[in-house]
Amino acid sequence: MKLSLTVKFNLVFVAVFAAGLAAAGWFADALLQRNARDETVQNARVMMEYALAVRRYTQDQIVPLLQQQLEVRFLPQSVPSFSATESINNMRAQYPDYAYKEATLNPTNPRDRAAGWEVDVVQSLRDHPALDELTGVRETPTGPSMYVARPIRISDPKCLVCHSTVDAAPKPMVAVYGPNNGFGWKLNDVIGAQIVSVPAAVPLARARDAFQTVMLLLGAVFAVTFLVFNLMFHAMVTRRVVRLSKAANEVSLGRFDGPDFKAGGGDEIGVLAESFSRMRRSLASALKMLED
Repeated sequence: MKLSLTVKFNLVFVAVFAAGLAAAGWFADALLQRNARDETVQNARVMMEYALAVRRYTQDQIVPLLQQQLEVRFLPQSVPSFSATESINNMRAQYPDYAYKEATLNPTNPRDRAAGWEVDVVQSLRDHPALDELTGVRETPTGPSMYVARPIRISDPKCLVCHSTVDAAPKPMVAVYGPNNGFGWKLNDVIGAQIVSVPAAVPLARARDAFQTVMLLLGAVFAVTFLVFNLMFHAMVTRRVVRLSKAANEVSLGRFDGPDFKAGGGDEIGVLAESFSRMRRSLASALKMLED
C-alpha cells in the first residue's frame, strides 16, 4: 500500500511526539512525586521543631518554677517529652492524621512504649549511631503516611538521675510509674526515637492532579500543533506538489498547451515549478521545430 507524503510526515510526527510525551510524562511524574514527598517531609520537620521547642520551653522555663513541688510530688507536666506529646495531641483534635510520639523501648510512661513498626525504627537508629534522621513511608488505613524519626540519645548525665536505677530515681516519680519501667538507661545510648507522622495522601493526590493537568496541556499542544502543521503542510507542500504532478502528467501525454504552472514563493518548490515551466516550453519548441 502506497502512503502519501502527508501520511508519512504525520507518522513520523506522531512517533516523535509520542516518544517526547512519554519522556516528558516520566520526568514530570517523577518530579511532582518527589516534590510531594519533599513537601510532606518538610511539614513533618516543622512539626518536629515545634515539639522540640515545647521541650526546650518546658525544660528551661517550667521545670525551674516547679522545682520545690517536684521534691514532694511528681508532676508529669514537668517532663519535656510529656509536654511536647500533650501539645501535639491537642493539635490532633483538628488534624487527627498527624501524630507525634517519643517511642521508647523501655519508657517510664507506658504510653511512650514503642510498638509495631516503631520498634523497627528505633532499632534502625540504634544500629546506625551516626544517623541523625530517618524518613520513610508506611501505609495506614487512611492512606500513605510519611514519617520522620530522630534518635533520643542520652547525652545529658542529668537524665540518669531519674533513669539509671530505682534507688537513684525521685521517690515521687517511682510512686507514680512504679519501679519496673524506665530504668537502666546509659549515657550516649539511643533509648528511643522522636517520630512524627504526617499524611502523604493529600500532597500525592495533588501531584497526580498536577500530572494529569500537565499531560492534558501537552496533549492539547500536540493537537493544535498537529492541526496547524497539517494545514501548513497542505498549503505549502502537498497542494503545490499535486498541481505540479498534474502538470507533469499532461506533459508526459504530449499536451504542452496548458498555462504555465506558478507555484509562488521563492522556496524549493517554487524554483522547481519555474524549472518545470522552462522545460515544458523548451520541449514544446523542440517538437515544433521537428514538425516544421
